[in-house]
Amino acid sequence: MLGSSGLEVPTVGMGTWRTFNVHGAGAEARSAAIVQTACEQEANFFDSSPMYGNAEHVLGHAVRNRRDAVMIATKVWAVSDDEAAEQVANALALFGGRIDLYQIHNLVSWKSHLPMLERLQDKGTVKAIGATHYSQSAFGELRTVMNTGRITAIQIPYNPLETAVEQVILPLADDLGLGVVVMRPFGEGSLMRRTPSDRELQPLHPFGVTTWAQALLKWSLSDRRCHVAIPATSSEEHMRSNALAGDPPWFGADERAYVKRLARNAGSSV
Repeated sequence: MLGSSGLEVPTVGMGTWRTFNVHGAGAEARSAAIVQTACEQEANFFDSSPMYGNAEHVLGHAVRNRRDAVMIATKVWAVSDDEAAEQVANALALFGGRIDLYQIHNLVSWKSHLPMLERLQDKGTVKAIGATHYSQSAFGELRTVMNTGRITAIQIPYNPLETAVEQVILPLADDLGLGVVVMRPFGEGSLMRRTPSDRELQPLHPFGVTTWAQALLKWSLSDRRCHVAIPATSSEEHMRSNALAGDPPWFGADERAYVKRLARNAGSSV
């Protein structure tokens, strides 16, 4: 565990953007099966947001009978205080009256939302507070929020071809003891355009890596400053495989450099 953020070090969790924005009993049942598979693999960190359409609702129903066994990270994404309060009330109703990590999505209205989340934290309905952003152009503002001392986790994009956070954000998170949630470990799919061959992955086999997805996840988690990676998936098989990347042994500098070289080819157009 890492302070009040409660993040295990390190682990694979699951994001819900796009994949859990589904409707209908059949689609929701498939999502619930993925959640069950994740929990069976001890990948029990789930991230969502009201920005993701129906995803919070689908995730809430999927975890309702196992709430104590999962860690829920969601977000407030609203311009007005009234809308923010509505989003919070909805999330608390969906997730058993408590949120493990409540994040300010893309720093929207963070100056007004942060005191609201702190009040919820004082009441015990929110365990930890975080902030997210996907764009390098916002990292200066993210750094400002980190330096307030009022959050305990951040969520940022990090993969072998998207490394801007290495310059300031990750060193600062390390200095401040913040939990780090890694979004975009597959570059929103761009890194999966070309999957390296088994021969190319063979040098990584001693690290328990048999798939390219595992290589990318282990690449980010092998940075000791990162604590959980949250790939999205609509496949139980992929969830089961992804979870294995959260186990040691970890890559050293040479292996991470090798994965980065493979990623340059994987991220290019087919």
